[in-house]
Amino acid sequence: MVPGRIEDYALIGDLFSCALVGLDGSIDWLCLPRFDSPACFAGLLGTPDNGRWQIAPVSGGRATRRRYRGDTLILETEWDTPDGTVRVIDFMPERGDAADVVRIIEGVSGRVPMRLDLRLRFDYGRVVPWMRRIGDHLTATAGPDSVWLRSPIELEGRDFAHRATFVVCEGDSLPFVCTWHPSHLPTPRDVDPYDALDGTERFWTGWARQCTYDGRYRDAVVRSLATLKAMTYEPTGGIVAAATTSLPEDVGGVRNWDYRFCWLRDATMTLEALLRSGYRDEAKAWRAWLMRAVAGTPQDLQIMYGVAGERRLAEYELPWLPGYEDSRPVRVGNSASTQLQLDVFGEVADSLYLALNTGIQPERHAWSLQRALTEFLEGHWNDPDEGLWEVRGPRRHFVHSKVMTWVAVDRAVRMIETFDRQGPLDKWRALRDEIHREVCAKGFDSDRGTFTQSYGSKELDAALLLIPRVGFLPPDDPRVVGTVEAIQRELTVDGFVQRYETGEQDQGVDGLPGREGAFLACSFWLAGALRQIGRAGEARELFERLLDLRNDVGLLAEEYDPRLRRQVGNFPQAFSHVPLVLTAYDLDGHDGVRRARAAS
Repeated sequence: MVPGRIEDYALIGDLFSCALVGLDGSIDWLCLPRFDSPACFAGLLGTPDNGRWQIAPVSGGRATRRRYRGDTLILETEWDTPDGTVRVIDFMPERGDAADVVRIIEGVSGRVPMRLDLRLRFDYGRVVPWMRRIGDHLTATAGPDSVWLRSPIELEGRDFAHRATFVVCEGDSLPFVCTWHPSHLPTPRDVDPYDALDGTERFWTGWARQCTYDGRYRDAVVRSLATLKAMTYEPTGGIVAAATTSLPEDVGGVRNWDYRFCWLRDATMTLEALLRSGYRDEAKAWRAWLMRAVAGTPQDLQIMYGVAGERRLAEYELPWLPGYEDSRPVRVGNSASTQLQLDVFGEVADSLYLALNTGIQPERHAWSLQRALTEFLEGHWNDPDEGLWEVRGPRRHFVHSKVMTWVAVDRAVRMIETFDRQGPLDKWRALRDEIHREVCAKGFDSDRGTFTQSYGSKELDAALLLIPRVGFLPPDDPRVVGTVEAIQRELTVDGFVQRYETGEQDQGVDGLPGREGAFLACSFWLAGALRQIGRAGEARELFERLLDLRNDVGLLAEEYDPRLRRQVGNFPQAFSHVPLVLTAYDLDGHDGVRRARAAS
């Protein structure tokens, strides 16, 4: 038995971690107690023997239908069988003394034979725990981890798994509670599954009600915002890029990365999406995380951090896991965290400016930090770097990176001009103009009428679609129009946008073999750019095609593979859902809290 397609999964979470539940009723991915903790269910990256918890009819098969209950993160999955209909309700309640996963089986009609298969494996599917019964709990213990299962039925242990078959009749309700707890602490407090269900529904319904967006795409926007909320680590406000590691960008290939960390470049877009939607508390928490994470000297600025601001994200491989559909290696950690990517200086500066410009009170040391970052760029803006796409090869003068250094200096100038901050205004105005002149001279191919990926290259880069959005040039500038049209013409596959040109060798700018799919964030960027240059009809058509790529519960992975016609990459992906929200606002002409970005 192999895991389902990536889009077969739905997300549940408790703002500390999350789980992926398949259409076959199996939880195949769960990391506890945090997003980046070792998985206790890792079947997603291997086989059921690497850990899973399945509850499904004996007749098997994919669920007939499923949905989130309203705007919540409570998942309801139903099977229609020859014997009747059964429903499984999955959710993770608000974190109390411990981390809980609750599954409630409800008999809708008839008498449905059911089966349960529980295989706990700690340390990403490697460690088989010691199982025993303590009172009415089944417990699993190994090293620092313990899991306590409260079950209304008896489970039989054999072959390193616990199983049961039973019948669910119309009107029955059978609750199961799985609780993670540090193994050295006393027995965790039991939660009442039905009280937890009511509380979880109240929380998510109340949270969704705060959304200020009321346009034609409200369902998609609210679901995307709820997904971002679910990937927020509540104690710090950090938002992980995705819930998973090593889901492949190229199925069967080596492009498998760990995305359970917080990228700085997500900061500006995430802040804007939250602020425009009325979520000021989340925006303030995200900015506070950002300030703590980047504190220190400018030369130590990283592109990503752990959910609590950790800097050491050492990358290593898990050779005992065969990988999703044989996509190896399976990686944990991310060595790209040590790369030089100059665009993050612009992202941080833009985040601080955006927050202040939309009425969020400044952090005490925010300007000192921004000033130090700008001063660092005075001597380093013209350095080559690894670029937005985290090239694992020679550094280059990436045009997007240079544009974002312009953004960093521009936002510092605006902080002085608009908010009366103290700084060398004339010097930074001159530096801003110098960067702008160089990018337009060295990063633009006048023969083709488009900006290029790096100085002196002929290749295109989808990140160039952001040039008008960040205010580097106005949308009606012929150079912007030419760039948008070139990317639409040369970087699209079946109408969806790739990050860059892979070339004849099926090898990307990152130097790795294989072809990745169309990058969904880039496709949303194209929709936004088309609208900016006056082609609103095409923009809306592309946007609605992208919405059609969402799975049945509204979730998107990192990429879409037009050849395989399926989602690929880590899932769900914040960097796909954030531009969905922003593009919906732009297409609707929706006010929300508008971004103050004037084109130069």
